[in-house]
Amino acid sequence: MSGTGFWSATRLVAQREVEATVRNRSFWITFGIFVVGLLAAAIIPGLFDGDSAPTVATVGPEASRAVAATDLEARPVATVDEANALVRAGDVSAAVVSDSGSATGVRVVALTDTPYEIVAALAETPPVDLLTPGALDQTVVSLVSYFFALVFFAFSMLGLTIAQSVVVEKQTRIVEILASTVPVRALLAGKIAAHSLLVFAQVGILALIAPLALRAGGQGVLLAMVAPALGWYVPFFILGFVLLASMWAVAGAVVSRVEDLGSSSTLVMMFVMLPYLAVTFLQDSDRAMLILSYVPFTAAVAMPVRMFAGDPRAWEPFVSLVVLAATVVVFVLGAARLYSGSLLQTGARVRLRRAWAGASTPAA
Repeated sequence: MSGTGFWSATRLVAQREVEATVRNRSFWITFGIFVVGLLAAAIIPGLFDGDSAPTVATVGPEASRAVAATDLEARPVATVDEANALVRAGDVSAAVVSDSGSATGVRVVALTDTPYEIVAALAETPPVDLLTPGALDQTVVSLVSYFFALVFFAFSMLGLTIAQSVVVEKQTRIVEILASTVPVRALLAGKIAAHSLLVFAQVGILALIAPLALRAGGQGVLLAMVAPALGWYVPFFILGFVLLASMWAVAGAVVSRVEDLGSSSTLVMMFVMLPYLAVTFLQDSDRAMLILSYVPFTAAVAMPVRMFAGDPRAWEPFVSLVVLAATVVVFVLGAARLYSGSLLQTGARVRLRRAWAGASTPAA
């Protein structure tokens, strides 16, 4: 295969990596853990919900009939003003009011936040009026923030398999054979492409399972709320993973033994944990989240979280995405040089400066 073109070689390397990975039992065990974890997170909370149903004030016959078909505790009142007073006083969780102008025949009145449990209990999702409009329910924001951060952290850790694959090939001298038949940078591109596609496929399958699990757990309203933010989470996740994948590949290339991988991957681990820790602990700070949404290593989580909370202006996610994409290009090009300069060096851990200086000139 000497003289194989870059793209053909990349495709061959990627195919080889995919086949080797899917034959590995640990790949399926890990994916099975993700599936079980998703199902548990979506369904188990509903099993432990308290038996007492929320109490709602009802105004009018349509509202009474709508609430009677649910497990909600009804407290009939004569006027909307009386219902509003009960909501303001905290005597009821919300009010369900007959409304001939609504497609559902009723509307829900709450104090500061949408009462998702009550809305979900009704046969059809009614419009919601807030007496004192406030921010999105902070509990829901925290839950979604933690979910986004955890998913990114868990799947970014799978990038470790890229580093392991590289160092195993170096330790067994297989890389010398591969490098004599295909361009070294095609080895890097093929590994990143293969493992990225495998991760994206797993995330895609989980995305198909998630709606079913959430509905089974009685969390259909939460699903409807998260869905728009997921549209932004996908491109940010893809770019964020590729950025880290290039770093994982370099971490494997600069060492010659699997035992030494821990020392070379310390920095990568820090960047993997950064989005998870930063968003988890700083999500209550608007200023911190604003900054994190433009830092490439945290933007993959911070900006989708802000999109869910409704904080950023319309242009912000586009700018953040461009900054992240530009960073990915720079890091992948830098990783290609470091990878080329260290892959065939054995013995002690290769210093990054030495790898950079020793990189061969890219092939045309």
